[in-house]
Amino acid sequence: MSDLFDVSGRTALVTGGSRGIGLMIARGLVQAGARVVVSSRKENDVAAAARELAAIGDCHAIPGDVSTQQGAAALAQATRERFGELDILVNNAGTNWGAPLEEYPASGWEKVAHTNVEGVFHLTVALLPELRAGADAADPARVINIGSIDGLRTPPYENYAYSASKAAVHMLTRHLAKRLAGDHITVNAIAPGPFESKMTAVLFDSDESREAIEQTVPLGRIGRPDDVAGLTLFLASRAGAYLTGTVIPLDGGITGCG
Repeated sequence: MSDLFDVSGRTALVTGGSRGIGLMIARGLVQAGARVVVSSRKENDVAAAARELAAIGDCHAIPGDVSTQQGAAALAQATRERFGELDILVNNAGTNWGAPLEEYPASGWEKVAHTNVEGVFHLTVALLPELRAGADAADPARVINIGSIDGLRTPPYENYAYSASKAAVHMLTRHLAKRLAGDHITVNAIAPGPFESKMTAVLFDSDESREAIEQTVPLGRIGRPDDVAGLTLFLASRAGAYLTGTVIPLDGGITGCG
């Protein structure tokens, strides 16, 4: 059983890997012995994250913007030139936009849709040759998309484009999983609940607001780095090799017990 969750020696790309859930996932993979590439739009931020993680394992930085097809293609090409094969792709890069219903701008929809949905699609397609290269029935390549419980339930916030985009990510996960199963590539999604990140910082800006959110979680706390790292390791290792097309809520019971 010692190798059931082993990802040592495998190559992973984590988009949006310079902070928040992406950094939590990247750190978990590095600590487990994977060779990890972290990517995000801001070159200084992703370089700093890679330096931090390189102190504990094998980590590299490649700046990239997946919000355009050209940006996704450029990131795929840079990854291809650096490593050749890719075992694990974590599509985590995302953005949010909140505004009152009757003031919600078209620019908010465009920004969120381009990054959260189209970015997942274009980068996955661009990296298919690298994902197929080393995959076989016994050890498939893995695509792990980061959705949200806001794509599974009606959120309490006016983040219309975000919730719609994450529901789209969940369906795209299932659609890609069906199409790529014959290529020995599994595609699954994690739908996190409340975790600390720059995107959710406004929700945890005081002890009172944090406590209020924790009270909405059946398990009584927000997510921790080990929670998302552990689920990622399951999906990325031999333990998760027979799973594809799933959307797994990681939310302390919010959707399952509601």
